[in-house]
Amino acid sequence: MSNSFYEHLFGIAGKVAVVTGGTRGIGLMIAEGLVRAGAKVYVASRKVDACHATEAKLSEYGECIAIPSDVSNVEGCTRLADEIKEREQMLNILVNNAGLTWNLHIDEFHEKAWDRVVDLDVKGPFFLAQQLLPLLRRAGSSDNRAVIVNVTSVNGLRPSGLQNYSYVAAKAGLGQLSVQMARDLMQDHINVNVLAPGLFKSKMTAPLFDTEAKEKALLAAQPMGRSGAMEDAAGLVIFFSSKAGSFVTGVTVPCDGGASTTS
Repeated sequence: MSNSFYEHLFGIAGKVAVVTGGTRGIGLMIAEGLVRAGAKVYVASRKVDACHATEAKLSEYGECIAIPSDVSNVEGCTRLADEIKEREQMLNILVNNAGLTWNLHIDEFHEKAWDRVVDLDVKGPFFLAQQLLPLLRRAGSSDNRAVIVNVTSVNGLRPSGLQNYSYVAAKAGLGQLSVQMARDLMQDHINVNVLAPGLFKSKMTAPLFDTEAKEKALLAAQPMGRSGAMEDAAGLVIFFSSKAGSFVTGVTVPCDGGASTTS
């Protein structure tokens, strides 16, 4: 495969991307991959210090701009979208990754644990996408479609041993919302797809890796014997965002080393 054809097929250099929750975990992995692939990446996160640190780190590989933002409410989504609109005429890639989980016994699960998770994990992605639609529509064409990638979880596809009720409801809901958005934005030349991660090391999953024995047992239970890496998450987003993925919309791809399909 020649370099020119490879770039034609998988290249995203020069595209503009927004990644929410992009200062840690899977969001940081995706943001790093997009920057390394030549995209101009805006990273959004609530924590100012984390934004500054991520911008400094990823700017070593390319162009990264961090914007402190709270995308758990409509006002925060609107403010972030307005910041992007002031800086850019078009947006090629939106990755809705920001998320929160909450684990409690079913008899103790309370409204705060429901509302905070659902607001961030499913309401935020919808309203941020809505506010950024003018830029996404401007970027999309029949030959070069704009892309929304919503990050859910394999826990939104099948049950787990965790009692994270609002999380699984929100992630399953975001998956179905993505299918509806893919249908409704088809004629706007915007693809909407879902990345459903399995086991990745992150702050959210840190308790699962907090001892060597627990990590060894956990990885041994994985079909591929390992957790996800930066290339796994970023690679799928790059595929969705490139010419190679332009004929794919409305699909959910588990990124879990076969855990949800072979075990």
